[in-house]
Amino acid sequence: MSEPAPALPLFGDEPPRPLADRLRPKTLAEVVGQDHLLGPEGPLGRMAARGKPVSTILWGPPGCGKTTIARLLAEETDLAFEPLSATFSGVADLRKVFQAAQRRREIGQGTMLFVDEIHRFNRAQQDSFLPYVEDGTIILVGATTENPSFELNGALLSRCQVFVLNRLDTAALETLLARAEKDAGRPVPLDDQARGSLIAMADGDGRYLLNMVEQLQDLPEGTSPLDTAGLAERIQKRAPLYDKTQESHYNLISALHKSMRGSDPDAALYWLSRMLDGGEDPLFIARRVVRFANEDIGIADPQAVQQALAAWDVYERLGSPEGELAIAQAVVYLSTAPKSIAIYRGFGEAMSSAKQTGSLAPPMHIRNAPTRLMKDIGYGKGYQYDPDAEDGFSGADYFPEEMDRVKFYRPTRNGFEARVTERLEHWDELRGKKQG
Repeated sequence: MSEPAPALPLFGDEPPRPLADRLRPKTLAEVVGQDHLLGPEGPLGRMAARGKPVSTILWGPPGCGKTTIARLLAEETDLAFEPLSATFSGVADLRKVFQAAQRRREIGQGTMLFVDEIHRFNRAQQDSFLPYVEDGTIILVGATTENPSFELNGALLSRCQVFVLNRLDTAALETLLARAEKDAGRPVPLDDQARGSLIAMADGDGRYLLNMVEQLQDLPEGTSPLDTAGLAERIQKRAPLYDKTQESHYNLISALHKSMRGSDPDAALYWLSRMLDGGEDPLFIARRVVRFANEDIGIADPQAVQQALAAWDVYERLGSPEGELAIAQAVVYLSTAPKSIAIYRGFGEAMSSAKQTGSLAPPMHIRNAPTRLMKDIGYGKGYQYDPDAEDGFSGADYFPEEMDRVKFYRPTRNGFEARVTERLEHWDELRGKKQG
Protein backbone atom coordinates (compact mmCIF):
# COMPACT_ATOMS: atom_id res chain seq x y z
CA MET A 1 0.00 0.00 0.00
CA SER A 2 1.43 3.32 -1.02
CA GLU A 3 2.11 6.18 1.41
CA PRO A 4 -0.56 8.92 1.43
CA ALA A 5 0.40 12.13 -0.31
CA PRO A 6 1.49 14.91 2.05
CA ALA A 7 -1.28 17.36 2.90
CA LEU A 8 -1.14 20.61 0.97
CA PRO A 9 -1.66 23.97 2.65
CA LEU A 10 -5.35 24.91 2.71
CA PHE A 11 -4.85 27.93 0.44
CA GLY A 12 -2.04 26.65 -1.77
CA ASP A 13 1.68 27.14 -1.33
CA GLU A 14 2.96 28.90 1.77
CA PRO A 15 4.20 32.42 1.11
CA PRO A 16 7.98 32.70 0.92
CA ARG A 17 9.66 33.57 4.19
CA PRO A 18 11.66 36.82 4.35
CA LEU A 19 15.40 36.45 3.91
CA ALA A 20 16.09 37.65 7.46
CA ASP A 21 13.86 34.86 8.78
CA ARG A 22 15.38 32.17 6.53
CA LEU A 23 18.89 33.10 7.66
CA ARG A 24 18.17 33.14 11.38
CA PRO A 25 21.04 31.34 13.17
CA LYS A 26 20.33 27.76 14.20
CA THR A 27 22.74 27.82 17.16
CA LEU A 28 24.23 30.48 19.42
CA ALA A 29 27.60 29.84 17.76
CA GLU A 30 26.18 31.19 14.48
CA VAL A 31 25.15 34.55 15.98
CA VAL A 32 27.49 37.28 14.74
CA GLY A 33 28.82 40.35 16.46
CA GLN A 34 28.19 39.38 20.10
CA ASP A 35 31.21 37.26 20.97
CA HIS A 36 31.71 39.22 24.21
CA LEU A 37 28.46 37.63 25.45
CA LEU A 38 28.22 34.35 23.53
CA GLY A 39 31.84 33.19 23.41
CA PRO A 40 33.05 30.39 25.70
CA GLU A 41 34.04 32.94 28.34
CA GLY A 42 31.02 35.19 27.75
CA PRO A 43 28.25 35.20 30.37
CA LEU A 44 25.52 33.93 28.02
CA GLY A 45 27.89 31.34 26.56
CA ARG A 46 28.58 30.03 30.06
CA MET A 47 24.86 29.95 30.85
CA ALA A 48 24.18 27.85 27.76
CA ALA A 49 27.05 25.51 28.55
CA ARG A 50 25.82 24.96 32.12
CA GLY A 51 22.20 24.70 31.01
CA LYS A 52 21.20 27.15 33.73
CA PRO A 53 20.07 30.51 32.35
CA VAL A 54 18.97 33.29 34.68
CA SER A 55 16.56 36.16 34.17
CA THR A 56 18.19 38.67 31.87
CA ILE A 57 17.70 42.02 30.17
CA LEU A 58 19.23 42.27 26.68
CA TRP A 59 19.89 45.91 25.86
CA GLY A 60 20.97 46.81 22.36
CA PRO A 61 20.04 48.57 19.10
CA PRO A 62 17.59 47.16 16.55
CA GLY A 63 18.75 44.22 14.45
CA CYS A 64 21.60 43.09 16.71
CA GLY A 65 20.13 39.67 17.55
CA LYS A 66 18.23 40.05 20.83
CA THR A 67 15.24 37.89 19.85
CA THR A 68 17.41 35.26 18.18
CA ILE A 69 19.70 34.97 21.18
CA ALA A 70 16.76 34.51 23.56
CA ARG A 71 15.15 31.83 21.36
CA LEU A 72 18.39 29.88 20.93
CA LEU A 73 19.25 30.17 24.62
CA ALA A 74 15.87 28.60 25.41
CA GLU A 75 16.47 25.80 22.89
CA GLU A 76 19.97 25.04 24.14
CA THR A 77 18.82 24.91 27.78
CA ASP A 78 15.62 22.89 27.12
CA LEU A 79 13.17 25.61 28.13
CA ALA A 80 9.78 26.22 26.55
CA PHE A 81 9.97 29.54 24.70
CA GLU A 82 7.08 31.98 25.21
CA PRO A 83 7.49 35.17 23.17
CA LEU A 84 5.48 38.34 23.85
CA SER A 85 5.66 41.88 22.56
CA ALA A 86 5.06 44.59 25.16
CA THR A 87 3.67 46.74 22.36
CA PHE A 88 0.73 44.40 21.70
CA SER A 89 0.29 42.52 25.00
CA GLY A 90 -1.43 43.30 28.28
CA VAL A 91 -2.06 41.85 31.72
CA ALA A 92 -4.41 39.16 30.34
CA ASP A 93 -1.69 37.86 28.01
CA LEU A 94 0.81 37.76 30.86
CA ARG A 95 -1.64 35.88 33.06
CA LYS A 96 -2.05 33.17 30.41
CA VAL A 97 1.72 32.78 30.11
CA PHE A 98 2.17 32.54 33.88
CA GLN A 99 -0.56 29.91 34.15
CA ALA A 100 0.95 27.84 31.33
CA ALA A 101 4.38 28.13 32.93
CA GLN A 102 3.00 26.90 36.27
CA ARG A 103 1.48 23.86 34.57
CA ARG A 104 4.77 23.07 32.84
CA ARG A 105 6.61 23.42 36.12
CA GLU A 106 4.40 20.76 37.66
CA ILE A 107 5.70 18.25 35.09
CA GLY A 108 9.31 19.41 35.36
CA GLN A 109 9.43 21.71 32.29
CA GLY A 110 10.87 25.20 32.62
CA THR A 111 9.69 28.28 30.71
CA MET A 112 11.55 31.20 29.24
CA LEU A 113 9.32 34.24 28.82
CA PHE A 114 10.78 36.54 26.19
CA VAL A 115 9.34 40.08 26.25
CA ASP A 116 10.29 42.28 23.32
CA GLU A 117 10.34 46.04 23.98
CA ILE A 118 9.92 45.32 27.69
CA HIS A 119 10.40 49.01 28.51
CA ARG A 120 6.92 49.65 27.06
CA PHE A 121 5.26 47.81 29.96
CA ASN A 122 4.15 50.17 32.73
CA ARG A 123 5.22 49.88 36.35
CA ALA A 124 2.30 47.64 37.40
CA GLN A 125 2.88 45.29 34.48
CA GLN A 126 6.59 45.08 35.27
CA ASP A 127 5.79 44.38 38.92
CA SER A 128 3.60 41.44 37.88
CA PHE A 129 6.73 39.54 36.78
CA LEU A 130 8.36 39.65 40.20
CA PRO A 131 6.76 36.70 42.06
CA TYR A 132 7.11 34.38 39.06
CA VAL A 133 10.75 35.35 38.54
CA GLU A 134 11.51 34.97 42.24
CA ASP A 135 10.01 31.49 42.59
CA GLY A 136 11.51 30.24 39.32
CA THR A 137 8.21 29.75 37.47
CA ILE A 138 9.69 31.69 34.55
CA ILE A 139 13.11 32.71 33.35
CA LEU A 140 12.47 36.23 32.11
CA VAL A 141 14.44 37.58 29.15
CA GLY A 142 13.51 41.14 28.29
CA ALA A 143 14.73 42.93 25.18
CA THR A 144 14.97 46.70 25.00
CA THR A 145 16.51 49.37 22.83
CA GLU A 146 16.35 51.87 25.70
CA ASN A 147 18.57 52.27 28.73
CA PRO A 148 17.14 49.85 31.34
CA SER A 149 18.20 52.08 34.22
CA PHE A 150 15.84 54.77 32.89
CA GLU A 151 12.96 52.59 31.73
CA LEU A 152 12.68 49.57 34.06
CA ASN A 153 11.66 49.32 37.70
CA GLY A 154 14.47 48.99 40.19
CA ALA A 155 12.81 45.91 41.69
CA LEU A 156 12.77 44.14 38.34
CA LEU A 157 16.32 45.21 37.46
CA SER A 158 17.60 43.87 40.78
CA ARG A 159 16.35 40.39 39.83
CA CYS A 160 17.87 40.39 36.34
CA GLN A 161 21.32 40.57 34.84
CA VAL A 162 21.69 43.29 32.22
CA PHE A 163 23.77 42.50 29.12
CA VAL A 164 24.66 45.10 26.51
CA LEU A 165 24.61 43.94 22.88
CA ASN A 166 26.75 45.74 20.31
CA ARG A 167 25.53 47.22 17.07
CA LEU A 168 26.89 44.93 14.36
CA ASP A 169 30.29 46.01 13.09
CA THR A 170 31.49 45.86 9.48
CA ALA A 171 32.90 42.34 9.85
CA ALA A 172 29.62 41.00 11.27
CA LEU A 173 27.56 42.65 8.53
CA GLU A 174 29.87 41.28 5.84
CA THR A 175 29.37 37.80 7.32
CA LEU A 176 25.60 38.21 7.01
CA LEU A 177 25.98 39.49 3.46
CA ALA A 178 28.08 36.45 2.54
CA ARG A 179 25.45 34.12 4.04
CA ALA A 180 22.74 35.85 2.00
CA GLU A 181 24.77 35.44 -1.18
CA LYS A 182 25.33 31.75 -0.42
CA ASP A 183 21.61 31.27 0.18
CA ALA A 184 20.81 32.91 -3.18
CA GLY A 185 23.59 31.13 -5.01
CA ARG A 186 24.89 34.39 -6.50
CA PRO A 187 26.49 37.63 -5.32
CA VAL A 188 24.50 40.82 -4.91
CA PRO A 189 24.84 42.96 -8.08
CA LEU A 190 27.05 45.70 -6.59
CA ASP A 191 30.51 46.99 -7.35
CA ASP A 192 33.04 47.16 -4.51
CA GLN A 193 32.26 50.76 -3.56
CA ALA A 194 28.50 50.17 -3.57
CA ARG A 195 29.02 47.05 -1.46
CA GLY A 196 30.73 49.19 1.15
CA SER A 197 27.90 51.72 0.92
CA LEU A 198 25.36 48.96 1.51
CA ILE A 199 27.16 47.98 4.71
CA ALA A 200 27.24 51.63 5.82
CA MET A 201 23.54 52.09 5.06
CA ALA A 202 22.70 49.19 7.37
CA ASP A 203 24.04 51.27 10.28
CA GLY A 204 24.79 48.20 12.42
CA ASP A 205 21.34 46.62 11.91
CA GLY A 206 21.61 43.07 10.54
CA ARG A 207 17.90 42.72 9.83
CA TYR A 208 17.85 45.95 7.83
CA LEU A 209 20.88 44.79 5.84
CA LEU A 210 19.17 41.53 4.88
CA ASN A 211 15.99 43.38 3.92
CA MET A 212 18.03 45.57 1.54
CA VAL A 213 19.83 42.52 0.15
CA GLU A 214 16.45 40.90 -0.52
CA GLN A 215 15.43 43.89 -2.64
CA LEU A 216 18.66 43.63 -4.62
CA GLN A 217 18.20 39.90 -5.13
CA ASP A 218 14.88 40.61 -6.84
CA LEU A 219 16.78 42.28 -9.70
CA PRO A 220 16.97 40.05 -12.81
CA GLU A 221 19.95 37.74 -13.05
CA GLY A 222 22.66 39.22 -15.23
CA THR A 223 21.99 42.78 -14.02
CA SER A 224 25.19 44.80 -14.27
CA PRO A 225 26.73 45.62 -10.89
CA LEU A 226 25.27 48.84 -9.48
CA ASP A 227 27.46 51.70 -8.37
CA THR A 228 26.71 53.75 -5.26
CA ALA A 229 24.35 56.07 -7.14
CA GLY A 230 22.46 53.11 -8.59
CA LEU A 231 22.21 51.53 -5.15
CA ALA A 232 20.78 54.74 -3.69
CA GLU A 233 18.10 54.84 -6.40
CA ARG A 234 16.87 51.37 -5.50
CA ILE A 235 17.24 51.46 -1.73
CA GLN A 236 15.47 54.09 0.31
CA LYS A 237 17.79 55.90 2.70
CA ARG A 238 17.32 54.82 6.26
CA ALA A 239 16.52 57.46 8.87
CA PRO A 240 19.27 57.61 11.50
CA LEU A 241 18.65 55.90 14.83
CA TYR A 242 18.04 58.97 16.93
CA ASP A 243 15.30 59.67 19.45
CA LYS A 244 15.25 63.22 20.76
CA THR A 245 13.67 62.09 24.03
CA GLN A 246 15.73 59.01 24.79
CA GLU A 247 19.29 57.90 25.48
CA SER A 248 20.73 58.56 22.01
CA HIS A 249 19.79 62.22 22.49
CA TYR A 250 21.90 62.46 25.63
CA ASN A 251 24.73 60.34 24.23
CA LEU A 252 25.17 62.54 21.17
CA ILE A 253 25.00 65.87 23.01
CA SER A 254 27.53 64.43 25.45
CA ALA A 255 29.76 63.44 22.52
CA LEU A 256 29.51 66.96 21.07
CA HIS A 257 30.26 68.59 24.42
CA LYS A 258 33.26 66.36 25.15
CA SER A 259 34.67 66.74 21.64
CA MET A 260 34.63 70.53 22.04
CA ARG A 261 36.15 70.20 25.51
CA GLY A 262 38.85 67.98 24.00
CA SER A 263 39.67 70.68 21.40
CA ASP A 264 38.72 68.43 18.48
CA PRO A 265 36.76 70.55 15.96
CA ASP A 266 36.50 67.70 13.46
CA ALA A 267 34.84 65.30 15.89
CA ALA A 268 32.65 68.14 17.19
CA LEU A 269 31.42 68.92 13.66
CA TYR A 270 30.69 65.22 13.12
CA TRP A 271 28.52 64.93 16.25
CA LEU A 272 26.81 68.22 15.46
CA SER A 273 25.96 66.87 12.01
CA ARG A 274 24.73 63.58 13.47
CA MET A 275 22.34 65.43 15.75
CA LEU A 276 21.04 67.74 13.02
CA ASP A 277 20.65 64.83 10.60
CA GLY A 278 18.66 62.97 13.27
CA GLY A 279 16.20 65.85 13.57
CA GLU A 280 17.46 67.51 16.74
CA ASP A 281 16.16 71.04 17.39
CA PRO A 282 19.05 73.40 16.45
CA LEU A 283 17.98 75.76 19.24
CA PHE A 284 18.58 73.01 21.80
CA ILE A 285 22.12 72.66 20.43
CA ALA A 286 22.57 76.46 20.44
CA ARG A 287 21.63 76.61 24.13
CA ARG A 288 24.08 73.83 24.96
CA VAL A 289 26.82 75.64 23.03
CA VAL A 290 26.24 78.78 25.13
CA ARG A 291 26.38 76.69 28.28
CA PHE A 292 29.66 75.14 27.12
CA ALA A 293 31.19 78.58 26.52
CA ASN A 294 30.53 79.54 30.14
CA GLU A 295 31.35 76.20 31.75
CA ASP A 296 34.42 75.08 29.84
CA ILE A 297 36.03 78.25 28.52
CA GLY A 298 35.03 81.21 30.66
CA ILE A 299 37.64 83.95 30.89
CA ALA A 300 40.22 81.87 29.05
CA ASP A 301 38.53 83.43 26.00
CA PRO A 302 35.92 86.07 26.93
CA GLN A 303 34.76 86.16 23.29
CA ALA A 304 33.60 82.55 23.41
CA VAL A 305 30.22 83.28 24.96
CA GLN A 306 29.71 86.16 22.50
CA GLN A 307 30.34 83.78 19.59
CA ALA A 308 27.88 81.28 21.06
CA LEU A 309 25.19 83.91 21.64
CA ALA A 310 25.71 85.28 18.14
CA ALA A 311 25.16 81.80 16.67
CA TRP A 312 21.92 81.47 18.64
CA ASP A 313 20.78 84.89 17.41
CA VAL A 314 21.71 84.17 13.76
CA TYR A 315 19.80 80.88 13.79
CA GLU A 316 16.69 82.57 15.21
CA ARG A 317 16.90 85.20 12.46
CA LEU A 318 17.67 82.90 9.51
CA GLY A 319 16.24 79.54 10.53
CA SER A 320 17.27 76.25 8.93
CA PRO A 321 19.38 75.35 7.06
CA GLU A 322 21.27 78.65 6.70
CA GLY A 323 21.34 79.36 10.44
CA GLU A 324 22.89 75.97 11.15
CA LEU A 325 26.14 77.25 9.65
CA ALA A 326 26.35 79.82 12.44
CA ILE A 327 26.04 77.05 15.02
CA ALA A 328 28.76 75.10 13.22
CA GLN A 329 30.98 78.20 13.31
CA ALA A 330 30.44 78.56 17.04
CA VAL A 331 31.20 74.87 17.58
CA VAL A 332 34.52 75.22 15.75
CA TYR A 333 35.37 78.45 17.61
CA LEU A 334 34.71 76.85 21.00
CA SER A 335 36.57 73.68 20.04
CA THR A 336 39.68 75.67 19.16
CA ALA A 337 39.46 78.13 22.09
CA PRO A 338 41.63 77.76 25.23
CA LYS A 339 39.75 75.94 27.98
CA SER A 340 39.26 76.70 31.66
CA ILE A 341 36.76 75.52 34.24
CA ALA A 342 38.23 77.80 36.92
CA ILE A 343 35.06 79.91 37.18
CA TYR A 344 32.75 76.87 37.04
CA ARG A 345 34.72 75.13 39.79
CA GLY A 346 35.23 78.27 41.88
CA PHE A 347 31.54 79.19 41.71
CA GLY A 348 30.60 75.69 42.86
CA GLU A 349 32.97 75.91 45.82
CA ALA A 350 31.68 79.37 46.70
CA MET A 351 28.07 78.14 46.63
CA SER A 352 29.00 75.28 48.95
CA SER A 353 30.77 77.68 51.31
CA ALA A 354 27.82 80.08 51.27
CA LYS A 355 25.49 77.26 52.36
CA GLN A 356 27.86 76.23 55.17
CA THR A 357 28.48 79.72 56.57
CA GLY A 358 24.81 80.61 56.70
CA SER A 359 24.02 84.28 57.36
CA LEU A 360 27.40 85.77 58.26
CA ALA A 361 27.16 89.54 57.84
CA PRO A 362 29.51 91.56 55.62
CA PRO A 363 32.27 93.45 57.46
CA MET A 364 31.19 96.90 58.65
CA HIS A 365 33.35 98.81 56.17
CA ILE A 366 31.48 97.49 53.11
CA ARG A 367 27.94 97.62 54.48
CA ASN A 368 25.46 100.00 52.89
CA ALA A 369 24.85 103.19 54.90
CA PRO A 370 21.95 105.14 53.34
CA THR A 371 20.88 106.75 56.67
CA ARG A 372 22.67 108.74 59.40
CA LEU A 373 21.78 106.14 62.01
CA MET A 374 23.60 103.49 60.01
CA LYS A 375 26.63 105.71 59.65
CA ASP A 376 26.58 106.49 63.38
CA ILE A 377 26.70 102.80 64.30
CA GLY A 378 29.65 102.16 61.99
CA TYR A 379 28.15 101.09 58.66
CA GLY A 380 30.62 101.92 55.90
CA LYS A 381 33.24 103.22 58.35
CA GLY A 382 36.80 102.80 57.09
CA TYR A 383 35.80 101.91 53.54
CA GLN A 384 38.63 102.55 51.06
CA TYR A 385 37.68 103.59 47.55
CA ASP A 386 40.02 101.47 45.41
CA PRO A 387 40.22 103.78 42.36
CA ASP A 388 41.70 106.46 44.62
CA ALA A 389 44.17 104.09 46.30
CA GLU A 390 47.80 103.80 45.26
CA ASP A 391 48.06 101.23 42.43
CA GLY A 392 44.25 101.35 42.24
CA PHE A 393 44.12 98.64 44.89
CA SER A 394 43.37 99.04 48.61
CA GLY A 395 44.03 95.45 49.70
CA ALA A 396 41.03 95.50 52.06
CA ASP A 397 39.40 92.29 53.27
CA TYR A 398 35.87 91.84 51.92
CA PHE A 399 35.05 88.49 53.57
CA PRO A 400 32.94 88.28 56.78
CA GLU A 401 35.00 89.00 59.88
CA GLU A 402 34.24 85.52 61.25
CA MET A 403 35.53 83.82 58.09
CA ASP A 404 39.07 83.26 56.88
CA ARG A 405 39.92 84.38 53.38
CA VAL A 406 39.28 81.57 50.85
CA LYS A 407 40.57 81.33 47.28
CA PHE A 408 37.70 80.06 45.14
CA TYR A 409 38.81 81.32 41.74
CA ARG A 410 42.08 79.75 40.67
CA PRO A 411 42.66 80.81 37.05
CA THR A 412 44.69 78.74 34.65
CA ARG A 413 47.46 80.01 32.42
CA ASN A 414 45.38 79.28 29.31
CA GLY A 415 44.54 82.06 26.87
CA PHE A 416 43.38 85.37 28.35
CA GLU A 417 43.29 83.81 31.82
CA ALA A 418 47.08 83.85 31.87
CA ARG A 419 46.93 87.65 32.11
CA VAL A 420 44.28 87.39 34.82
CA THR A 421 46.60 85.06 36.75
CA GLU A 422 49.43 87.59 36.59
CA ARG A 423 47.12 90.38 37.77
CA LEU A 424 45.79 88.36 40.72
CA GLU A 425 49.30 87.34 41.75
CA HIS A 426 50.30 91.03 41.70
CA TRP A 427 47.30 91.96 43.85
CA ASP A 428 48.03 89.10 46.29
CA GLU A 429 51.53 90.51 46.72
CA LEU A 430 50.19 94.04 47.31
CA ARG A 431 47.53 92.73 49.73
CA GLY A 432 50.22 91.00 51.76
CA LYS A 433 52.23 94.22 52.01
CA LYS A 434 49.25 96.44 52.88
CA GLN A 435 47.78 94.04 55.45
CA GLY A 436 51.19 93.13 56.84
